Amino acid sequence: MSRIGKKIIEIGEKTEVTVSNDSFTVKGPLGELTKPYNPIIEIKVEDGKVTLNPTKDNKLSKSLWGTYASHIINMIKGVNEKYEKKLEIEGVGYRAEMKGTTLVLNVGFSHQVEMPVPEGLTVTVEKNLITVSGIDKEMVGEFSAKIRANKKPEPYKGKGIHYVGEYIRRKEGKKAV
Repeated sequence: MSRIGKKIIEIGEKTEVTVSNDSFTVKGPLGELTKPYNPIIEIKVEDGKVTLNPTKDNKLSKSLWGTYASHIINMIKGVNEKYEKKLEIEGVGYRAEMKGTTLVLNVGFSHQVEMPVPEGLTVTVEKNLITVSGIDKEMVGEFSAKIRANKKPEPYKGKGIHYVGEYIRRKEGKKAV
């Protein structure tokens, strides 16, 4: 039994949830999100509440039950308030800038790393802080992870790109005898 799947999901006043044959849509003040779903999970929208129930009793339906509930909760929250991730650049000469809809990173390579920003996301750069925001939690997290993957923080001096508040495990350097 899924603890998350069993809970009844409350829909806000300004939010509208619709379920069609193979997808569910959430509309709100900030935009609209649509996600496909497997009909093995029955999704009902009644009186401003969403309930999910598996139609079959097998491993797949049990695993998707809580997953779909989480997706719906995240979509409802996203169309009402934006998700945001902040990344920090640390290192001498490391910097980022926006050129139109492209994020340009100078992170110690012989070339600049250019990353086109996906539609639906906004990226802002202030000194050594990159802020990624949008209504789709999955998209915000994925793009932030791609930015971080370009130059992960190294354990000796901590140079690289890391999330704000992320703890970087440091190693001790060589010792002179």
